[in-house]
Amino acid sequence: MERLPKKLGRLQIKTMKIKNYWLHLKTINQHRKWVRRYCFSVKLYWQGLFHDISKYSPTEFLESVKYFQGTRSPITAAKEANGYSMAWFHHRGRNKHHHVYWTDKYDEGIIPIKMPRKYVYEMICDWMGAARVYMGEGFTYKAEYEWYKNRKLILHFETKRLVDTIMDYIYTYKQ
Repeated sequence: MERLPKKLGRLQIKTMKIKNYWLHLKTINQHRKWVRRYCFSVKLYWQGLFHDISKYSPTEFLESVKYFQGTRSPITAAKEANGYSMAWFHHRGRNKHHHVYWTDKYDEGIIPIKMPRKYVYEMICDWMGAARVYMGEGFTYKAEYEWYKNRKLILHFETKRLVDTIMDYIYTYKQ
């Protein structure tokens, strides 16, 4: 994470925070717009309308404003700065479209639980929506497919099979 120059005045820092507030709000709204569009295309209207509402909560929003960069998730920047993100703990525990929501038994090693189909679809819509926002004009379905294939997600074997099938379809037909 970039450190602020020591000679920045209080007014400059306050101005940066206000600017980050509006830019982060815009980022959330753009992300939700893309996810809504993708969810509606697969008839997930409820998920599309209420996707990531928790991002507006003080726990998630304020930390994300603090670490906002505009080119990647502020949660990543918070984790780099602190080793963890309270916004992420809050978010993943309230949003069933995240695969980590569907894990358990941490004392025995992480055990993945089968995700319901609607949350698998919403998860993929979420990935596409995030990529649309952060990659902008550089977005491609091929890049998202490769991003997925290079990740080591802990998924239940049936969930993984469904995600692989959907991602293969996207790679094959959305080019």
